[in-house]
Amino acid sequence: MNLPIEPTLRSEMLADRVAVVTGGSRGIGGATATMLAANGARVVIADVDEVKAADTAAELNAAFGAGVAEFFVGDLVAPGVCDDLVSYTLDTCGALDIVVNNAGYAWDGRVHAMTDDQFQAMLDIHLVVPFRLARACAPVFRSAANADAHTDPPRHRKTVMVSSMAGEWGLDGAANYAAAKAGLLGLMRSLALEWGAMRVNVNAVAFGVIQTRFALPQSDREVIRTGGREIKVGMPAKQAQRLGVTIDPDSPPSDAEMYSAKPLPGITLGRTGTIREAADAILWLCSPLSDYVTGQTIAVNGGARGGMS
Repeated sequence: MNLPIEPTLRSEMLADRVAVVTGGSRGIGGATATMLAANGARVVIADVDEVKAADTAAELNAAFGAGVAEFFVGDLVAPGVCDDLVSYTLDTCGALDIVVNNAGYAWDGRVHAMTDDQFQAMLDIHLVVPFRLARACAPVFRSAANADAHTDPPRHRKTVMVSSMAGEWGLDGAANYAAAKAGLLGLMRSLALEWGAMRVNVNAVAFGVIQTRFALPQSDREVIRTGGREIKVGMPAKQAQRLGVTIDPDSPPSDAEMYSAKPLPGITLGRTGTIREAADAILWLCSPLSDYVTGQTIAVNGGARGGMS
């Protein structure tokens, strides 16, 4: 087996819960899907890449039992696809308890050179998609809350927004990304207010520098096709050069190399974060351990101070 991570914790804490993880086949999303499955949840991996989504679901089923993971393939920015995802989850799993809005990517550039399309693309994936998914989930959560209103203890459902410290501090060269991640926090706080009576906890994680494929230089090997666009993910060549980040085009890094923590001066803990550490924070917000936490942004950044994301 080749799980995205080795889970920090294995338990039945999320038994009988059904979770959707968008962008759930790789990186933080893959690690999150693994953590949820390792703790008893049934997981629906939503991704635009069918091969990677199917592979990750197969790995989770092999590790944690047949039927633990399902996958849904679709471009979430397309109208109606978020509704289709919720319908698929209900049809396949019979319920929906946890939603992790993780899908996203970066398309960097400074404001003076940024196109309308480039700015809108970040709003679409990081803000419009979570809004549409929340709208599709609202009647499901309301019906479920009414059905189990008298359970003891009361059952809570969870929505987690994956934001960034860029949404708090801004980010030089990525105003589109920072603006979308800031808007996501406003959406999160509003949903927390609207959904509290339904016992739906809505929170966000704001990540600092987590080591993923997006922290590598752009290449033809890492491409996202969404919204009719083909985007090379990772840092632009000039940014990578400034930071001294290079890869050998003839010998791309393995997943272990890609996702391992790297030294990072200026961070209190002295290094970048890992996808497992990111998933650990999301797991807490998805679990009964956070039933009295809502409308909050949890900074997961190694002690960064001001201006780093």
